[in-house]
Amino acid sequence: MKGIKFTETIEVDCTPETVFDFTQDYGKRLIWDTFLKRADLIDGALKADKGVKALCVAKNGLGMVTEYITFNRPTVTAIKMIKGPYLFKSFLGSWTFKEIAHQKTEVIFLYSYSLNFPFSLCSKLIKLKLQADVRKRLSDLKHSVNIS
Repeated sequence: MKGIKFTETIEVDCTPETVFDFTQDYGKRLIWDTFLKRADLIDGALKADKGVKALCVAKNGLGMVTEYITFNRPTVTAIKMIKGPYLFKSFLGSWTFKEIAHQKTEVIFLYSYSLNFPFSLCSKLIKLKLQADVRKRLSDLKHSVNIS
């Protein structure tokens, strides 16, 4: 199965430092990330950083353990799936934060994944659903980052 990749972006009215810190604070994660019902750092970690693992569970019940493979405040963070739902053969995600003007940041989510059979037969539908979820998450982030 060939890998699938997509990006979604949004502009947020704050600095890259502010939005980076907000998104990577697991105490605040469920404030803006309405896709999830649980978001926890695991194995005793107190803050997100390279090598730290997290458990996130979507409202649909699917959970994933990820590990941070990149953590460069305030520009980029990336994770890879360590353990996840059978639907995914592999999963990588990155968030990039680019200052585009004073107090304005472009937030870019990139997902790259492959699907196990038989889910690979529905790859276009799954991609459309994931893209819609990411757009909603970004919109929720934009509306939450400055009011928390």
